[in-house]
Amino acid sequence: MKKKKLIWIVPLGILAVCAFIALGSEIVTLMWNWVFPPLFGWHDLEFRQGLAILVLSRVLFGTWGGHGSGRSGMRRRIRDRIEERMAERWEHMTPEERERFRARLREDCGVSPPAGGSQV
Repeated sequence: MKKKKLIWIVPLGILAVCAFIALGSEIVTLMWNWVFPPLFGWHDLEFRQGLAILVLSRVLFGTWGGHGSGRSGMRRRIRDRIEERMAERWEHMTPEERERFRARLREDCGVSPPAGGSQV
């Protein structure tokens, strides 16, 4: 019974992905031709040029993986590492150094630390 379902699900999935790509390319083409030629005097796009712009924008601004992969995962790891390093530095500061840091932060950024907090 499961094999019969898989026989239909896989081709339907492939067909759905192709339809989604075609629809996305058509939307990009229509929007480009609606906005840019009248505004800037540029040429109209063909369907395959819309597909190329869609792929290019996905490469430049999107991710190919699921949640937590690609650029968003990298940003999260960088942010976590910065927070870890700041916490380590804060722990090694003397109370005088911490107060100087707070004062400098207030002067430079207009930021006041939380009352009674051990970290900035």
